[in-house]
Amino acid sequence: MCVVLSAYAFVSQIVVQPAESVGRRIRTDVASVSPWSAPIIWEGTFDATLIDSIYKQQNLTIATTVFALGKYTRFIKGFLESAEQHYFVGFRVHFYLFTDQPKSVPEVKMGEKRSLTVVKVQSLNRWQDISMNRMEKLEKLIENELAGEADYIFCLDVDTMFYGRWGAESLGRLVGVIHPWFFDAPRDQFTYERRPESLAYIPAGEGDYYYAGAAFGGTLEDVHSLTKTCREHLNIDAANSIEAVWQEESHLNKYFLLNKPSKLLSPEYMWRGINERAAAIKKVRFANVPKNYAEVRPNA
Repeated sequence: MCVVLSAYAFVSQIVVQPAESVGRRIRTDVASVSPWSAPIIWEGTFDATLIDSIYKQQNLTIATTVFALGKYTRFIKGFLESAEQHYFVGFRVHFYLFTDQPKSVPEVKMGEKRSLTVVKVQSLNRWQDISMNRMEKLEKLIENELAGEADYIFCLDVDTMFYGRWGAESLGRLVGVIHPWFFDAPRDQFTYERRPESLAYIPAGEGDYYYAGAAFGGTLEDVHSLTKTCREHLNIDAANSIEAVWQEESHLNKYFLLNKPSKLLSPEYMWRGINERAAAIKKVRFANVPKNYAEVRPNA
């Protein structure tokens, strides 16, 4: 592990534009800007060479978290090896792997400026509990480990692989990923939590996008606020004997409704699977890997 100095002191001298607008281009076949003027990143909407030339001067560190409990340890190798090929190549990246089976973590050759920390956590019997427990773990990681050690953080699912570039074009203050199953669906089909008893409740007729719980990120301050709020709301719901329909993802969507992301990533950054096709998806960057949920989840 290396000691990392924060790059914030350099930013104002190097970058005139905010992270959300650097190197932006426009695509006409998809929405490339949200109703609140946040960029939506698709293939063809950014200049990778320009973005990299700016951000690589800043000596940034990107913390990246994944959780691999139970049988999900089988996905670690594919995730890490594909990340070495495509994820923030040329940047300092520190992966934090939360697992209940540290001895099952495979050896993966990490490139220069890239490191892996394994964090042991307790086993849980319900996949829903694993999902809901993540927000607290992320909140505490930012509080206890990352201050002064990272500039941005992304929180990703481990049962995935990278298939194309995921780089500095994704950086922003608060970043959400549009869910691959709802990016072209009408709002009334979004699977928000619809029970008013839950703090994740979003009434019919409200909502902007449906965001994936499998990938989100931003600055440490903004992601800490997100995880703290979601953790508090999950706990209040639990005390009231209610569990949101999609656990942390439901609370994430409520948070993003009230706290608009400053940048949105298209479903290229969390696609259904490498063999799935859609006209708007010109490049698959990050995608679920095929699996039998009934076999890998403890209580599916």
